Amino acid sequence: MRVFVLAGSSRSGSMNRRLASLVGGLVTRSGPTVDLARLADFPMPAYDGDTEAGEGPPPAAVALRDRIEAAQALVIASPEYNASVPGVVKNAIDWVSRFRPQPFKDKQTLLVSASPSMVGGNRGLWALRVPLEHLGARVYPDMFSLAGAHHAFTEDGELTDPQLAERLTQTVDSFLDLAEADTRYLCLQRRWYEFLGDGTDAPVTARAQD
Repeated sequence: MRVFVLAGSSRSGSMNRRLASLVGGLVTRSGPTVDLARLADFPMPAYDGDTEAGEGPPPAAVALRDRIEAAQALVIASPEYNASVPGVVKNAIDWVSRFRPQPFKDKQTLLVSASPSMVGGNRGLWALRVPLEHLGARVYPDMFSLAGAHHAFTEDGELTDPQLAERLTQTVDSFLDLAEADTRYLCLQRRWYEFLGDGTDAPVTARAQD
């Protein structure tokens, strides 16, 4: 199984890049192959319909789409900006959402965040769930938010709090179990059709299960 771990921050020294790296290590220890990236690897202009119509999607959007499609599971470590999802993260989702088939559809997805605030970026993750679930991603219910993240990491990138470290490990392991079951046992798949142009014959608002 292949897991794409994306740090949703472009800043060098980002706490979410450190969290993404930590999650990547936990995934590797469990067996799957990890593809680790940061949003700065995919520079894109602000989404504009005229630009898309005239020039097509930017190369970075194509590259991000390809990385998502190549993985059976997706992890996003996203910052929180003003109690919501960062604009650069939403912009990347908006560009990638224009491809058909929809790369987020049915993708097992885990959301994590790190923030110096006492809520750990949790509000931003709730905002991030909305577009991802609308696009058909299967967002794992148990998100992980690391509060006080500027003091939460050791020099070697581990968490200083053993209880938080254990919770993160359990969250990642449980998510991987679900993603592996979804990959191996197709009878568990549930699909939502919530947007036009997905290539199905189902009504837009119908729920199909097989």
